[in-house]
Parts: sequence; C-alpha cells; structure tokens
Amino acid sequence: MKRLTWPSRMPIDPYVLLLLGTVCLAALLPARGAAADVASGASTAAIAFLFFLYGARLSTREAVEGLRHWRLHVTVLVCTFVIFPVLGLAARGLVPVLLTHPLYQGFLFLTLVPSTIQSSIAFTSIARGNVPAAICAGSFSSLVGIVITPLLAAALLGNSGGGFSVDSMVKIVLQLLVPFVAGQLLRPCRIKGGRAQRVEQGGGGRRVGDFVTRHKKVLGLVDRGSILLVVYTAFSEGMVRGIWHQVSPVRLGGLLVAEAALLAVMLFLTWYGAKALGFGRGDRIAIQFAGSKKSLASGLPMASVLFGAHASLAVLPLMLFHQMQLMVCAVIAKRRAHDPEAQEDVLPPAAPAARSRPAVGTGTPGR
Repeated sequence: MKRLTWPSRMPIDPYVLLLLGTVCLAALLPARGAAADVASGASTAAIAFLFFLYGARLSTREAVEGLRHWRLHVTVLVCTFVIFPVLGLAARGLVPVLLTHPLYQGFLFLTLVPSTIQSSIAFTSIARGNVPAAICAGSFSSLVGIVITPLLAAALLGNSGGGFSVDSMVKIVLQLLVPFVAGQLLRPCRIKGGRAQRVEQGGGGRRVGDFVTRHKKVLGLVDRGSILLVVYTAFSEGMVRGIWHQVSPVRLGGLLVAEAALLAVMLFLTWYGAKALGFGRGDRIAIQFAGSKKSLASGLPMASVLFGAHASLAVLPLMLFHQMQLMVCAVIAKRRAHDPEAQEDVLPPAAPAARSRPAVGTGTPGR
C-alpha cells in the first residue's frame, strides 16, 4: 500500500521544518515599527481567510450522514475537549519544578485545541482502520473547536492567558466564527429523507464550493502560507518584547518530557478505553488517531487571537507536540497495519467482516 504513507517514511514533517525556519527568520529579522503593523494587519486578514476556507471546505452532507455513528464521535469529542483539558489542569503540579508558568499556559492551551483532520485520516488509512469515521470525527472536532476552544481558554486560562476580555471575545467572533459561518453558508444544503443534499439553485454557493474543490492544492498552499505568516508575526513580537529570554534549554527539555507523558497517556486511553466501550478494531483505530492528536492548523491562528503579544510562547508547546504526535503515530500506524486483525480489512466485500464496518461518510476534506 503506497498511498498515504508519507508519515511512516519521513521522521520529520517538511512543514514543521518550514515553521522552524520561520521562527529563525523572526529571531534574526523580527518585524519592527511600521513593518510590524503591516505584518499584524496581514496576519489578521490571513486568519479570517483561513477560517473562511475551513467553512467552505467542510461538507454539511458528510457531517449529517456521520451522525449515524454518534457514539464514536462523542468519544472523540470527550477525549479532545474533556480528558485532554483535565490532564492539562493536572499538569499544573509541574510548575515550577519542570515548567515555568508561561510554558504551562501554552501547555494547557494545546490541550484545548481541536483534533487534526488530515493526519488522522492518513494514519487511520495506513493502519487499516475506519477511514470514513476518522474523516467525520476530525471534521466534527474542528467545527466544535471553533466555539469550544475559546470558551475553554477563557474559563481555564483567565486573565493569565493574555488578557481575555469582551474585546478578545469580539475578536474571536469576527476573525474566526464569522468567516467560518460565511464559508458554510456558501455551501448550502437541504435535508431530504434523512440525508443532506447540496442545493443546486442559487449558483453563488455552488460556484464557491466548486472553486474550492477544483483549486484544493493551491488553496492548501494558501492555508500553510497564512499559518507561516501568523507564526512570523507572533514570534517577531515575542522577540521585540524579549519574551524568549524566559525559555532555557532545561525548561525546554522539561516541556518535552511533559508532552511525551501527555501523548503516551492519551494514546493508552483512546485505545484501551475504546475497547472497554465495545468498539471494533477499525473504530478503535479511528478513535485513537483522532482522539490523541491536536491541530496545529487550528491552534496557531486561535493562539494569535487569544494571546496577542504572548502568542509566541503559547504556540511553542503546540508546535513541539505536533511533531511528536506525527512521529509516534507513524510508528503505531505501521505496526497496526501488520496486526493479524488487519487481514480482515482485505476480505472480499461479501465477507461478514467487511460488512460489519459502519459507513460513516465519504469524501476527503481539504484540511
């Protein structure tokens, strides 16, 4: 099986290298004065456009059809927005022995962001799990996270996270929620006979949906370029304000230890917890990969809006965790593919084992 095998072959995600290069650029040539104002304005516009594209890509039909497997999706949402944050709060005991308070704030924030979509699908496919379930689970997590993540951040981080206020919530609504809703409204659908169907009249929404589908690769580059701009702006501001002097190699090592423990616990809970709940092998794989990971694409823009000048330290734990989860899950996915149970997935369609896997939805989201 050669498709979707990039995670098992590459120990480091090339995009992570671009992110690190952007951080180095910000350290050497941070934006100052008028350049900083231009970068900040461009970053704000990029975030809004990014979430507009998220909304335009998310298929309402797939989301509605995915509700039939609601137990799996609820399990993933509980892992992402309940168990992860509880573990993040428990890590408060690591301050100041292992983590500084600013690094802990970033560590707690990473436990609040949504799950990934793209890598969850890729790893589930490699491991021969329930790919449609992974698609819908990641999509639901991203959708819910636009609302839940800012609310959890406001409740758990409070004023220590960078000054949460009415103004912060207004920025969240204007920069994240409004563009996302606008993108969704341009993908109109109707529910008929328990199924969601695209509305073929009122061609504006149809044209936007078709445009996003046709130019998926180009818009994917726009996505990633927007995130790089957000990272450059955040880390430039951190350099100008001297925030990076707060991070020592010892503290960075402590952060990596804490994140490794967090990932290990979540991988254990999602796999054996799903087994205790009675899920089959394919569903357990989808739950493990969708319920144990965090989205860099969603978390970075959110941190920029929520933390302002302190965003550079807030996103550091998320960036490190992102690379760690890719490397560890690549190994796990490859081993799952060679499990004896995995042979059930290559049986003919008429075999009972093949029929037992629930159909959750089809299609591949852009992110």
